[in-house]
Amino acid sequence: MQSLASPTRHRVAGSERIGPYTLLRLERGGLEPGVAGQFFMLEAPGRPLPRPFSLCLAPPGELAFLIDPIGPGTEAICELEVGDEIRVLGPLGHGYRLDVERPLLVGGGIGIAPLPYLAEQLGGSPPVVLGFRSEEHAEAAALFPSAEVVIDPVLVTDVLPEGYDVLACGPEPMLHAVADLCPDAQLAWEAPMACGYGACYGCVVEIDGALKRLCLEGPVLDAQRVNGRYRVPAVSEEAVSA
Repeated sequence: MQSLASPTRHRVAGSERIGPYTLLRLERGGLEPGVAGQFFMLEAPGRPLPRPFSLCLAPPGELAFLIDPIGPGTEAICELEVGDEIRVLGPLGHGYRLDVERPLLVGGGIGIAPLPYLAEQLGGSPPVVLGFRSEEHAEAAALFPSAEVVIDPVLVTDVLPEGYDVLACGPEPMLHAVADLCPDAQLAWEAPMACGYGACYGCVVEIDGALKRLCLEGPVLDAQRVNGRYRVPAVSEEAVSA
């Protein structure tokens, strides 16, 4: 369920590097982890707007987020130290449907972020396929020791097995390619967000042939709703989940 409460302050419980990414652990306080694929808006110290992140892990008493430091906002978040506090709002949006018979998790790059928590919510050990652009980025596969990992120029779509219910998150070209092969897939998309609950209209994209707010409709959408029609406005990398 989407939360419209005010942001609450949370203390940093830990921070560790995983390849080029940072796994930031926050004390949970009164926040619920929500459904995998939903997102939280995290304050970016020194920046006017928060940044959206999907939940990566939900150990007892904590919420953990995998962050790619691609701009000043995300760099500031990654520089937080144990004991620092930031404001957090969430969970927001719509996550993955968990009523699938044969789940297959597919992630690309920082798009692997929601998959560990998703695997936990699904129960058991669903098969996982992860794709990265370099060996350094592939170090993040440590979050999934049993995953099948491919590195560019090999693509996740080159190794996808048939007969599974695909739940994916990754860069837009990867999601379109997955949708072409798996028209019933559930796909988690990205778009610029400044509020997370539909007030700013910063995440308007084309869904079902009409312009809609991704933070309200998604970020997880059925493949047929967006395949061939999803368009993100031209923005800087700092604005796109930076």
